[in-house]
Amino acid sequence: MVRITECPRDAMQGLHDFIPTDKKASYINQLLKVGFDTIDFGSFVSPKAIPQLKDTAEVLKLLDLSKTNSKLLAIVANERGAADAVNFEEINYLGFPFSISETFQQRNTNSSIEESLKRVEVILNLAGKHSKELVIYISMAFGNPYGDQWHPDIVSKWTEKLVDLGIKNIALSDTIGVSAPDNISSLFSQIINDFSKTEIGAHLHTTPLTWEEKVKAAYDNGCRKFDGAIKGFGGCPMAADDLTGNMPTEKMVSYFNEHKIVTNIDMEQFSISHDNSSLFFQSNS
Repeated sequence: MVRITECPRDAMQGLHDFIPTDKKASYINQLLKVGFDTIDFGSFVSPKAIPQLKDTAEVLKLLDLSKTNSKLLAIVANERGAADAVNFEEINYLGFPFSISETFQQRNTNSSIEESLKRVEVILNLAGKHSKELVIYISMAFGNPYGDQWHPDIVSKWTEKLVDLGIKNIALSDTIGVSAPDNISSLFSQIINDFSKTEIGAHLHTTPLTWEEKVKAAYDNGCRKFDGAIKGFGGCPMAADDLTGNMPTEKMVSYFNEHKIVTNIDMEQFSISHDNSSLFFQSNS
């Protein structure tokens, strides 16, 4: 069995035109019917940095959680955002982007890697006091475009530091689409083997032609939690200019179904969400 996180937050955050709050809520409410393990639905970050998501708290008020088993995840970039997010009982997970590229960490959260590690500790304690779990996204886990040093052992070093703090949920994130079957296989094999008590997920970005080999490599090397966005919409607006798209959820679901791997996805409801995405994103792109 695999667990899939759908990421409308990642899909919409870079769109220029502001999407009305009720439209966002309507789109996410349909996603809540599909059977995703988690919905990465919004973020509590500076509205100057990500103006599209300045209404996350308002969107949350409009979500119908009465008939869903899906959990909600919100991204935070600092203690202030975390302090806002933990006040909402409906949120299960806080997600924190922790880059092992010094350049990207500065761009994304305005802090060094070491400063961000201290920030993780504060946010982890805050989350624990409010019965939330902290998910760490190790971004640039497969390399970076800035010339910063990268090696699988660097990923392992920072993973160990995070696990030692008490982090139980980590997603290896390919922020700019530089992962390939070889480095996916070696990295997931090493990290999952070395940190067997930690959940290690995959947040991969991809081109239209390379998604399958990436999903296969991660799954074959022990990954059982995958992030995606319907039709591969979106990505990170602070990464390289030639950013590729998110992992298309429909491609992953098709792959897992074909290989008889359980996803708990309701295909009828997923089809509705898939159709909705065309209207939602094309009308707001």
